[in-house]
Amino acid sequence: MTALKTVRSRANPVFRSLRRLKESGRERRRESLAILDGAHLIEDYAVRSGAPKLLAVSANALAMPEIRTLLEKLGSVNTVVLEPQLFQEIAPVTTPSGILAVIPIPASRPTALDVDCCVLLEEIQDPGNLGAILRTAAAAGARQALLSKGCADAWSPRVMRGAMGAHHTLAICEHADLVEFARSYRGRVVAADARATTRIFDLDLRGPTAFAMGNEGAGLSVALLKAVHMRASIPMAPGVESLNVAAAAAICLFERVRQLKTGQ
Repeated sequence: MTALKTVRSRANPVFRSLRRLKESGRERRRESLAILDGAHLIEDYAVRSGAPKLLAVSANALAMPEIRTLLEKLGSVNTVVLEPQLFQEIAPVTTPSGILAVIPIPASRPTALDVDCCVLLEEIQDPGNLGAILRTAAAAGARQALLSKGCADAWSPRVMRGAMGAHHTLAICEHADLVEFARSYRGRVVAADARATTRIFDLDLRGPTAFAMGNEGAGLSVALLKAVHMRASIPMAPGVESLNVAAAAAICLFERVRQLKTGQ
């Protein structure tokens, strides 16, 4: 492993840039850059998408075998070592993993109106929920995620950590017009709605399907509910009013997976 440059000052431009990328969605959009946290996610990114633009590692993590191995694999990538207290300030979690990568945010691609499976996410504000939904959608074979205005920043460190690599397989479109997409989609748009009388398990989900999931508190807007083809509820025990939106998304998406595998 080649000699690494050590950052010891908050005035260092690399440190200042990393802190802005961690804290500011506007900065991430302006630079088209995001921060990826953790050796496993960084290695997965390198395999799927190529080398990151920069690696930043905590000085007290250099002795960790997993991190040393990763640094050797990515030896050609510009790498800086930060004093532990500085690394703590740019880490997106309370207990830092010890290594971060700066990666480019892919340019937005046109949304496909004939995609086999996708999710429409309306004002999902909690980064943990958004990351979990993206992770589940990718695992269930969805290929596209459309996010309305008001959703958490899809490229924030917390969302990316929760998504666990889903950003590499999903086409993510932020600030999307979900109503227009629902009206134009060449498949069935199913809204998760606790008030619906039809159960998600009673629908045939084997064809092209888009699942619409709404805000944690308010649910789906009236405009989007009017644009969907079907509303479906998830049966729950008496006295229970609602499910966490990420859990609801998982049930809907994997009911489709079950139907595709069993043919019913």
